[in-house]
Amino acid sequence: MKVQDQYLKYVRWEEADQLYVGYCPDLFPWGGVCHGATEEETYHQLCVLVNEELSELSSKHALLPPAATRPMREAVPA
Repeated sequence: MKVQDQYLKYVRWEEADQLYVGYCPDLFPWGGVCHGATEEETYHQLCVLVNEELSELSSKHALLPPAATRPMREAVPA
């Protein structure tokens, strides 16, 4: 597994902006970091930003933030 694969990345439609917005909460906790007209374009931009951030942190010998965000909660039987 590549380092960037451990971080949750997702894209969602923002009705107010009429754009798709890309998020990676563990690396960019302040919110969406890119946007685009299509999901694919936005996800590609997001992956590029994640790779750049991880490369920059590695070049500074900084500790990488823990990958704590999970895509879904565990199901709890009712």
